[in-house]
Amino acid sequence: MLTAIAIQNVVLIEALAIEFAPGLVVLTGETGAGKSILLDALGLVLGNRADAGLVRAGTDTARVVAEFAVGSDHPARALLAENDLEADGPIILRRQLKADGGSRAFVNDQPVSATLLRELGGLLVEIHGQHDERGLLSPKGHRALLDIYGGLLQPVAETRRCWEAARAARAAAATARERLEADQRDREWLDHAVAELDRLNAQPGEEEELALARAAMQKGARLADDLATISDLMGQGSATLAQATRRLDRISGEHPLLTAALEALDRALVEAGEGETRLAEAVAALDADPARLEEVEARLFDLRGIARKHKVEADALPQLAETLRARAAALVAGEEGLVALDAAVTAAEADYARAATALTAARAAAAQRLDTAVADELKPLKLDAARFRTRITALPAAEWGPDGQERVEFEIATNPGADFAPLIKIASGGELSRFILALKVALASTGSAGTMIFDEIDRGVGGAVASAIGDRLARLSGEAQVLVVTHSPQVAARGHSQWRIEKANDGGTTRTSLALLATEQRQEEIARMLSGADVTPEARAQARRLLEGA
Repeated sequence: MLTAIAIQNVVLIEALAIEFAPGLVVLTGETGAGKSILLDALGLVLGNRADAGLVRAGTDTARVVAEFAVGSDHPARALLAENDLEADGPIILRRQLKADGGSRAFVNDQPVSATLLRELGGLLVEIHGQHDERGLLSPKGHRALLDIYGGLLQPVAETRRCWEAARAARAAAATARERLEADQRDREWLDHAVAELDRLNAQPGEEEELALARAAMQKGARLADDLATISDLMGQGSATLAQATRRLDRISGEHPLLTAALEALDRALVEAGEGETRLAEAVAALDADPARLEEVEARLFDLRGIARKHKVEADALPQLAETLRARAAALVAGEEGLVALDAAVTAAEADYARAATALTAARAAAAQRLDTAVADELKPLKLDAARFRTRITALPAAEWGPDGQERVEFEIATNPGADFAPLIKIASGGELSRFILALKVALASTGSAGTMIFDEIDRGVGGAVASAIGDRLARLSGEAQVLVVTHSPQVAARGHSQWRIEKANDGGTTRTSLALLATEQRQEEIARMLSGADVTPEARAQARRLLEGA
């Protein structure tokens, strides 16, 4: 509900700060006192188009601040959260309008666009008047209103679930069919690629192993000639050394130094043998076999060539082979799989058709109940010649969707024999306001806004009709806060609180002010509304009876 509003420099309003109570709040005052200015200011902070003419003459900036208290599950809080705005505590809207037409909007002291402000304002307040084209006048929301009125949220949810299931089934079948058709076009290539990869039989990490082995063998090939020469020389040296050792052994006993020389030659002969052994081991380790090197290089060339052909890394060839084998196998079972997917589509679409048909029937039944409920409200509001209907129109299959297969629109005929037409095409502002009231009473708690505003809904009526309007506004205020601008004493008397709007001239400056009326002041104001400028005792007595009767 709207808890407070502060207005500064809006037309005749210099500064106003108002705290509103729940229930039915009535705003009264003489014609021209400034009631429309108050509504214009409220419209500005709710996101209406910024009109520089609202800025009070002689000032640079107009400002309006409105504070709302709503529940934790109110749609406005979800909208705030979606836009990364503070969603706890009261919701405070602020709009600043400059004399040059520029404006700025804020929600909880965070700058926002006028579009977001308007969307948020539409969730917080419903304004019903002659020129309002949102809320009940917009066919876009009629289907949702009917669903809430008829208690159809569960059938609607089931229809949406079935629609999404059918959409997903169609997408899966389309994707499978597209893939199957592509694979069939590439069948010859696919078979060749699988056979080629199977022959290659690439192993994970094989390329790196082959590259390391090739590098080692190439190194061995470069050293092979040198190692062979060294081996020959070492062999020749070892044979010469052995010959020298045998000769020395025969004469070593002739002198002690010869014995020492023989021992040194023996040691040298042992070390030479060790060197030959290590050299042979090195030759074997270098693996310089040309045939083996050729074999490794051929395998490496094949791996890298197939990898380039398929534009993958060599290590990815095993996975590629698995993928292509799976695609080849899918071709065999593809038709059978597609048949199963098509069957799933048929089943899902049948489920959606059943859910949507049931929803259509439920909406038709709810529409009949709503039509009757609205009709019961028309006569007391002096609209007994008017007729109301909820028109349900079947949509073409191409326009079916998650919310069903029909369009819903509220229509009326204001005169006997007249054709039904959309609510928004009603010519009379007074009739429109009363019709909206009748519909709101019938719909009761279907609206999400915590505040409803009716602008001069009692225009052109009086007596019993005005009393009926007051009674229905009071009933509505049990569901939400209701603000009504009224000239009817019968409506004013039903208010839970009453504000008087006044215009005064102070030193050549005209200002509009607003005052909350106590019980005695309410009686005097209602008496004025009954009798005009000269308040008579009879008017005061009648005002008292109206207040007591309310």
